[in-house]
Amino acid sequence: MNAKSSIKTQPKHEQLGLSDAEVVDMYKYMLLARKFDERNLLLQRAGKINFHVSGIGQETAQVAAAFALDRERDYFLPYYRDYGFVLTVGMSLKELMLSAFAKADDPNSGGRQMPGHFGSKRLRIVTGSSPVTTQVPHAVGIALAAKMQKKDIVSYVTFGEGSSNQGDFHEGLNFAGVQKLPVIFMCENNQYAISVPIKKQLGGKVSDRALGYGFPGIRVDGNDALEVYRVVKEARERAVRGEGPTLIEAMMYRLSPHSTSDNDLAYRTKEEVDENWRKDGIPKMKQYLVENGLWSEEQDEALSREISQQLKEAIESAELAPFPKPEDTLLHVYASEGEV
Repeated sequence: MNAKSSIKTQPKHEQLGLSDAEVVDMYKYMLLARKFDERNLLLQRAGKINFHVSGIGQETAQVAAAFALDRERDYFLPYYRDYGFVLTVGMSLKELMLSAFAKADDPNSGGRQMPGHFGSKRLRIVTGSSPVTTQVPHAVGIALAAKMQKKDIVSYVTFGEGSSNQGDFHEGLNFAGVQKLPVIFMCENNQYAISVPIKKQLGGKVSDRALGYGFPGIRVDGNDALEVYRVVKEARERAVRGEGPTLIEAMMYRLSPHSTSDNDLAYRTKEEVDENWRKDGIPKMKQYLVENGLWSEEQDEALSREISQQLKEAIESAELAPFPKPEDTLLHVYASEGEV
């Protein structure tokens, strides 16, 4: 045996500065988000909740990106499929279930908004709204404030590829490019804007659009957690050095219907969906951990049982929680005495 062949290659996560514990935690959050999502689909079908917008197939990139950010200081503007992201930055299953059941204690909106419209002052998750892409100029404004206050933080905003055709997207990127703002734009390109396939939405790559605004655009495999982590980490490092924004296009596939109100097989084939299930990033991450001696089938089964118990407790808690009072409809609509 020669000397070269005896040298053990350092695992990729170590090369990227991730510890064994961190890369295992990444997988745990991915599986947590997947199980949460699957359970909500069942709850809606059972008539327990009214509506669910699924993020199945997008968890890998969401969790990896969260690990690359400063989860104690950065500001986050996730879009409505980002369950993996918000769980990783600190939202709990109980909080998300309160939102799904539209209960008064829902921390996102007090039961006033649809599920998936995240907001948490505690976690610096900036409230999202139903019109798509409005979060992009908001993220740019936060980045402008960070630059003016000389804070070494970033704002991080996500959206689908359909949103990249909206005016808010272009205005936000242009302003961020001119001002060299510390903002990371992450397009979760899941191939469909509701029922419109990517070939009818875009004539080129979303990431190439950054060129016109004077900053880097990077396309990455959204099913490869460690590559997403690397790209987002580098984008953050650029931003805090004062080098401006980055546009990241994470390629993935929306494995579930657009929402529980959607029949996705009306506009795509089962064969297409099945083909993309084989590219799912969560089993890939599990395989990586097993190959590196960090995970086992026994641990996986124990984790699944643990998550099932957590979900059971979160659902029971949310079901028992009170609904908002009818008069709460008027809260936060008009300024009350002392708020003007």
